[in-house]
Amino acid sequence: MALLEAGAKAPDFDTTDQNGKEVTLKDYRGKRVVLYFYPKDDTPGCAKEACAFRDHFAEFKKLGVEILGVSVDNATSHKTFAEKFKLPFTLLADTNQKIVEAYGVWGEKTLYGRKYMGTNRVTYLINESGYIAAVFPKVKPEEHADEILALLAGT
Repeated sequence: MALLEAGAKAPDFDTTDQNGKEVTLKDYRGKRVVLYFYPKDDTPGCAKEACAFRDHFAEFKKLGVEILGVSVDNATSHKTFAEKFKLPFTLLADTNQKIVEAYGVWGEKTLYGRKYMGTNRVTYLINESGYIAAVFPKVKPEEHADEILALLAGT
């Protein structure tokens, strides 16, 4: 499945967060949203990326930007991950893979020569009207929050 492009309408979704609360993308209309997809809770790269967003959370808030992390892990796993790393933002459970598929981030991956299906590390910046403003298809976990903040500083 292909990634969505800047200018496309961001697909709405209905899921639960790490606290079991129902969340839809429509809940964030009128705000800019960083919708970042990551492979798995509490793995080295995913923890680095989440902690970078955590460490820059105040800067994102000052700019009026919400952060939503998405993986196919369940709400219980997300809650444990969020508590362990003191993540101040929302993690969305996509256990039925509808969100990752709608955003084109579910696909074939290779690890140690073995192929499997999984979530690719991709981020979408969604504008106040619910359209994709930017796509980050190649994410370096430690640098990604800075990369998005640099783009936002120029807008």
